[in-house]
Amino acid sequence: MDKIQINGGRQLKGEVFISGAKNAALPLIASSILVDGVSTFENVPRLMDISSIFMLLEDLGASCEFEGHTFTVDGAGINKIEAEYELVRKMRASILVLGPLVARFGRAKVSMPGGCAIGARPVNMHLSGLEALGATISIAGGYIEATAEGGLTGNEVYFDIPTVTGTENLMMAAVLAQGQTKLRNAAREPEIICLADALNKMGANIRGAGTTIITIDGVSRLHGATCRVIPDRIETGTFLAAAAATKGDVVVRDCVPDHLGGVISKLKATGAVVDTFEDRIHIKGSEIIKHIDIKTLPYPGFPTDMQAQFMALMTIAQGNSMIHESIFENRFIHANELLRMGADIKISGGNIANVRGVSHLQGAPVMASDLRASASLVIAGLIAQGTTVISRVYHMDRGYETIEKKFEGLGADIKRLSS
Repeated sequence: MDKIQINGGRQLKGEVFISGAKNAALPLIASSILVDGVSTFENVPRLMDISSIFMLLEDLGASCEFEGHTFTVDGAGINKIEAEYELVRKMRASILVLGPLVARFGRAKVSMPGGCAIGARPVNMHLSGLEALGATISIAGGYIEATAEGGLTGNEVYFDIPTVTGTENLMMAAVLAQGQTKLRNAAREPEIICLADALNKMGANIRGAGTTIITIDGVSRLHGATCRVIPDRIETGTFLAAAAATKGDVVVRDCVPDHLGGVISKLKATGAVVDTFEDRIHIKGSEIIKHIDIKTLPYPGFPTDMQAQFMALMTIAQGNSMIHESIFENRFIHANELLRMGADIKISGGNIANVRGVSHLQGAPVMASDLRASASLVIAGLIAQGTTVISRVYHMDRGYETIEKKFEGLGADIKRLSS
């Protein structure tokens, strides 16, 4: 397996361009199942997860092409309603084919999904929502089976807590349901707005995406369309945190600053100077990094997917920082690897990390445990004295497009060691 080697101590300087968002691209591509024709998606990042959904759709019978950053799906040939374990186990977002399959074909059989080991992420709200729309659900042999032979029927669905993939799955299912569906306590992430806009271009009737109540009036069919994936706000935040940590001077381009209000606010609190424009952000890190406290919350709160990167930043801040992870349990695995590099971190109650800033980190061999943990270790390696070697970087390849080349373009001494 590949590794990433970093010789730390260099300030990041220059410009970096942000790729399309994985978490927006995956549901958009899954939505092509709803269309008996051609759907085209632009600005799609070239990532392992995109390759996974490519193989999954082709196994279902779709015809797919991925040229440059344009992903085209012809769903006319889909003749299979089973998403098999071998194609689903590596990527939790595979659950997003469940709603479209049962909506279009009245039946679906999808393996329970895999993905990063960051605690339980149950799909019970997906299933109870489909039941509210008239589907019959059974689970056997590790597979979810959903049946709605007469088609789905609109209804009110209430989420106990906001769920991004749950909101996306039910929104896709409801666009072909008979009558009106209301999703209450829906997630509000920009990726959901992106999906709703794409579905509306395909002929759906969705209102309220980005609010807690989404209303969908079912239609009889969708048609193909060309849709663009929004910039990746988490990749944007990762480069901003790295710039602040290295006390650098970086312009992040092709991004949407409005999607990062909580992150930008916390960066300013560390002492960084952050200027935002329509599609770019200019950040200058402070010589003295101030400590801050963070609590992860559903959007528009501070994103759980930026918690690990900010923990790396706080390892060299002045004073003590508290990080409260309220979304997922078991998402502090990266703390043990940061300790190997000389960080001072104490975990209490399983979901609170107290980080006491140290003068410097020391390069060491470390291991990535999940996608965002890998990004935190890259940031730690960039600020550490000496050499850091990160193994299991396949986690990082799931969500960051050529991240080592982008950091190299900013002046980092970083390279991939191929196995």
